[in-house]
Amino acid sequence: MKRTHRKSTPKVKGGIVQKKNNDRPTPNYWNTAQKAVIIDVEKPGKGYKHFLKKKDIIKFLELIPNWGNLSKELDAIVLGMGNNDYDGYYNNGGVIVITAWEKEQDVLIDKHYFKEHQALLERLGITYEEKADGYWCEFTVEQIKAFQLLHILLHELGHHLDRITTKSKRYSSRGEQYAEDYAYLNESKIWIDYQDAFNIVF
Repeated sequence: MKRTHRKSTPKVKGGIVQKKNNDRPTPNYWNTAQKAVIIDVEKPGKGYKHFLKKKDIIKFLELIPNWGNLSKELDAIVLGMGNNDYDGYYNNGGVIVITAWEKEQDVLIDKHYFKEHQALLERLGITYEEKADGYWCEFTVEQIKAFQLLHILLHELGHHLDRITTKSKRYSSRGEQYAEDYAYLNESKIWIDYQDAFNIVF
């Protein structure tokens, strides 16, 4: 066994070797407040892809009414790993995650979720067909981006607004309906501006 000369020797207290380096978590947007909103990208995971890009999020944020106040205490928007169970989430600590989309683009949406979002899906021009276990929906890349921005991101921003306007500012206490209402209200406000900014007509 090769022997190497150690540059320093850990201190020993009460027979226990003490850690030499600081073992506190490295500050990042998950555990430390940020001066500005960080937009980050994680690996999408097998079978998933980030059709939405950082530049799309930056362009979209410019369209959101009252963004200056809404962005307070928001630390990051993350394009996260794909997940079959949810489209995105808000962690009550100032981080929004939008999960990667399925690489094949077209998806089977369960009937309850489809009915809840049918109005928006039809406005986006999504082609769909009813199946025994849901609705088979065919998306273009631009339709994926629009759905993730105009609904998923706005929905999670609704949770953020919920948290920062409560007395404790610790939890999004008004629930899913509050976030859905916020998303639909603001989608309608920026619908025309979105199409102009992204050079598309639905």
